[in-house]
Amino acid sequence: MPSLKKLKNIRLSRLSPGVGEKIAATIISEIGEIERFNHPKKLVAFAGIDPSVYASGRFTASINRITKRGSSRLRHALYMAVRCGIRDARKQKTTDEIIPRNKKLREFYDKKREEGKPFRVAVIACVNKLLHWIYALLKSRTTFQDIA
Repeated sequence: MPSLKKLKNIRLSRLSPGVGEKIAATIISEIGEIERFNHPKKLVAFAGIDPSVYASGRFTASINRITKRGSSRLRHALYMAVRCGIRDARKQKTTDEIIPRNKKLREFYDKKREEGKPFRVAVIACVNKLLHWIYALLKSRTTFQDIA
């Protein structure tokens, strides 16, 4: 678990546009030391977002659910971060122009919805994408704008 001093050194708002300080702090504190994970897929498995595959003999399930074996706090914080990121926001209060808070995440979400995925499946796919971005940010110690 990282200390409060380390959390203060990390700019929490750099995780992703639309992610607030509390959600970012929860995500960073639940992940802990990023050096524990040598691949983003291991971070996804730690969060419990990875799909479980059920197969027996010649039978292979067509509906695969997430494993949920990781931290429920981390899953909840990531879910809320994605919901906040794909939500539309007005650019300025005086104009009627509406833009998504996280344009890249919203484009990925819209792509999944166009593929016919249900809402929650598309959101969990976005959570997976966000976790890969967070892994890259914490490993390279850059900001979201540098990788996006």
